[in-house]
Amino acid sequence: MGASFRGVLLAAAATLLAGCAPAPARVDQPKPDPTADAGYQRSVDELAAFNRQAEALFQSGKYDEAAAIVTKVQPLQSRLLAAPRPTLAAMEAASDLDDLYGRMLLRNKQYGWARTFFQNNAVRWRTWKPQTPEVVERSKKAAAALADCERRLSE
Repeated sequence: MGASFRGVLLAAAATLLAGCAPAPARVDQPKPDPTADAGYQRSVDELAAFNRQAEALFQSGKYDEAAAIVTKVQPLQSRLLAAPRPTLAAMEAASDLDDLYGRMLLRNKQYGWARTFFQNNAVRWRTWKPQTPEVVERSKKAAAALADCERRLSE
């Protein structure tokens, strides 16, 4: 074997071995924060507006109309809460919807279901950081609604 043939053979072997090396580590790009999108805040504002409308209907005794709005906006609420770290405004809008739905269920004596919504709110505000005075007030309100519901469950 000539020296040049050995060189070609060694080069071919080196190329084959290099092809067996593991692929370079893939660097995942961070996912964009959905809360930074302008559409997220518009959705928060939309949910808050629907909450006010449904609350007004509920307070005026138009329970079926209020229930229709609550049902309609639940997918919007879910999308807002699907963000890895929802904004405070989104949490407030979601909380207001859960509170209203819980009260509607209480009115219909659906205490078990109402308890679920009140528990969601109680946990939501108990674990929210930072614990501002407004968050503490929402936490107290949620705990009171849950306590009232549990009292009714035991009757």
